Order: sequence, then C-alpha cells, then structure tokens
Amino acid sequence: MMPADLDADAERLREAMAKALAGEGVLTDPGWRAAVERVPRHRFVPGFYLPADQYDGQGLTVWEPVTTELDYGRWLGAAYSDTTLITQFDGDEPDWKNPQVRHGGAPTSSSTLPSLVVRMWADADVQEGHTVLEIGTGTGYSTALACERLGSADVTSIEVDPHRLQHAAGALYACGYTPTLAVADGLYGYWPEAKFDRIVAACSFRAVPPALLAQTRPGGRILLTLSGWLYGYARVLLTVNGDGTAEGQLLGGTVSFMSARTHAAPVFGNPAHWAAGLPEACRVARHSPERITAATEEAFHLRFLAQCAVPDAQMTTAGDVVHLIDVVTGSAATLTPTGDRWEVREGGPVRLWERIEGVLSAYDEADRPGPESFTLHVYDGGQQLRHPQMPGLPLPSP
Repeated sequence: MMPADLDADAERLREAMAKALAGEGVLTDPGWRAAVERVPRHRFVPGFYLPADQYDGQGLTVWEPVTTELDYGRWLGAAYSDTTLITQFDGDEPDWKNPQVRHGGAPTSSSTLPSLVVRMWADADVQEGHTVLEIGTGTGYSTALACERLGSADVTSIEVDPHRLQHAAGALYACGYTPTLAVADGLYGYWPEAKFDRIVAACSFRAVPPALLAQTRPGGRILLTLSGWLYGYARVLLTVNGDGTAEGQLLGGTVSFMSARTHAAPVFGNPAHWAAGLPEACRVARHSPERITAATEEAFHLRFLAQCAVPDAQMTTAGDVVHLIDVVTGSAATLTPTGDRWEVREGGPVRLWERIEGVLSAYDEADRPGPESFTLHVYDGGQQLRHPQMPGLPLPSP
C-alpha cells in the first residue's frame, strides 16, 4: 500500500535530484532540467535490485530486491538517486509480488542512472522538432524524459523484450505519455516510423547496424555504444551522409551499456580445456594484461582498442592465469605471471595476444591518444576506426 504522502515525497526528492545534477554540470539545458523535475521516475521502477555491501561465500554479488512494500524509504530514495536500478537478470522477469534475494546473474534490463540518460540525449543534440528513435525502452523512464521534452508524437521507442515493454507502456500511458512503442530488435531499427533525425541506443552493439544508417535522414545523427566480447566500450556520435556512409568521433568517458541480445558473447566452455591444447613453448609478453584490465580510464579505452584487434576473443581469469579464448577460429592464449613478467602461450590460427600487443605498441608510439582523437568511418562493406598515427582498426561485420 502506497503512503498517502508519496507524491509530495517524490516531488521533493525529484527536485533535489535535479538540483544536484545541475550542480554537477549535467543539467545545463533548461529543457532537460524541466523534464527531470517533472517525470516521476518512481512510477517506472516499482521494483528493482540493488547490490549488497558484501559478496557471498562464492564471491558472487548479492542482489537485494527493493520495493515499497519491503522498504518504502529505501525504494523511493533509490528511485531519485543517480543510480542504475537493475530490473531483470538473465532475461527472466522477477516475481515482484514475492521477490527473492539473488546471488550473481547477468543484468539484462535496468533503469539507467538519470545523469547518463540526460547526457545521452544531450550528446545526440536532440532538439524540439526532431523525430527520435530510442533503442532499448527498458523501464520507460528515458522515453518519458524524451516525451516531456519533445512531445510524444516525435518519439519512437523499441524494446526486444515484450514483458519489459508491457511494463514500460503501462507506466508511460499512466503518466500521460503516448510515444510509438514496438517490440523490435534494435539491430534492425524500426522502418515503419523512419526516417529519423536522431537515433539513440541504450544498449551496445559490436558494430553499427546498417539499418540505422538507412533509417536516418541525411545530416541526422546516431549515438550508440560500441562494445564486444572483451567487454571493451566506446561511445560514438555519427553523422549520416547523403550517400549512406557515416563518420564521427569517439566520445570520452567510461560509459558502458548492456549488449544488444543478438550481439551477446557466446559461451566458451572450460578455460582449462582450451589451455590444455596450447603448445608448451612460451615467450615473454611485451605488454602486461593489466594494461587492459586495470580500473583506470586509460585501460578502459585500451580494452576497446584491443578488442578491435581480436573481435571474436573473450577473456577470463582462473587463479593468476589470464585466458583469451576465440570460439570462432578456435584460437586461444594464456598469460601467466612469473616474477616481474608475464609468459604467453598461444595456439590456433590467430595469435591473440600478439595482435593485442601490436595495438598497444602502436598506441604507445602514437603518444597514447585519447578516445576523442579516433574517428569511426562507416561505408559500404566495412567499418573502420582510424587515427592519423595508428593503423586502421576494423570492426566486425554487423
């Protein structure tokens, strides 16, 4: 049962959140600030999960359900915090009438933190009069912000999960927003409402889907996150040309989004099985794997560049040993720490770590350029990341 003063509590917290975001320089546009002050986020997240302070005995994240029935104050406070709220794991819809604590699991839907939602709309330069396609409706909160700013008639939002879209639609319509909604795979956009002035994706792709270019007006822009099986991420803002090509710079920061489900990494099996097939001969690594695994902004950037060199590789750590596994070519590599160095064993048609080392060396020789100095070129038959002082890095086929 909702408290009688819910609306007043929510309005107070909403205004406080908007003020805090404005103070952090996120809400510089009066139109987006007004949208944040008006859209009731709590209506879109009746239930969600938050991580506990400690892992369980197996080292898994403990996810605690949060609803108004379980803890009104925690639920409403989190709804108006600048936090991502997880609403689904492994594609399974929770039973919010009887939610259970979860141990581990892969989040597959969420309400993205408000600062990032606003940042995405602002980075895409979404303005009044633009027709917009949002890929990944999720809870519907970001859709509501767009409707509040642009008007519902100019907003189309698609979601691959029908249960998620049903919940989002209910919340949107209850709040008076009536955008075009559809169950659809973001890989193919949404032709019935094309063409769009702006396309903004709240999920990540291995490469830019060609359908999105075809559904964008010349001069229009596409903002999306590129990712891959090494979990390297980069955001790119593309401008679509009249000839069907597009180009744009990578954006700075360390933003990550869940992968589009059709671009998710395949299961690779037991790392020990892959390592058993490697030759006994080893060599000393020219670069430490910590260059792409460290919790730094540079490592975040480097992980994406490395991923471009080995787009089908995945990485996992067992004990002290780092494993690279490529289920497409059957290639594998291990990196084992030995004193102050790392020893590499590689097998298969692709020398995975050798390719990554080539990118890392080129990056160092180019004086360690940041993301904003790279340009993505999308053209008929290919997509390539370019830098004036580094060799081009092709993206995988969409």
